[in-house]
Amino acid sequence: MKSESLSQYAVCSLLSCVFAGVMLMAGCTSADAQTVSEPEPHQLTRAEVMHELEELEAAGYNPSMGDDGSYPADIQAAEAKVAAMHRADRAAAMNAGQSGQTVRTH
Repeated sequence: MKSESLSQYAVCSLLSCVFAGVMLMAGCTSADAQTVSEPEPHQLTRAEVMHELEELEAAGYNPSMGDDGSYPADIQAAEAKVAAMHRADRAAAMNAGQSGQTVRTH
C-alpha cells in the first residue's frame, strides 16, 4: 500500500511539473509575440534634424525668440508652410514624371 501511494505521489508531482512547464512556455511565447509585433520608429539623424530646423527658419520660425507668448503658434505656422512646400514639390515631381520632365528640388 505504501508503494502505491508513493507512486501516485510521484505521478502527481510529475504531472504538476509538466503542467507548469507547459504554462511557462506558453507565457513566454505570448510575451515574445507581443514585443515583436511593432516595428521601432525611425530615429532621426542629427543632419535630418538640422535640415528640418533650417526649413522651419526659412519658413519664418525664429527659435531665438524664446517663449514670447507666440509659441507654439509660430512653430506650427512654420511647420504648415514647410508641409505645403513639400506637398507642392511632390505634386510638381509627379506632374513632371507624367510628362517626362525632370524637376530639381531644394
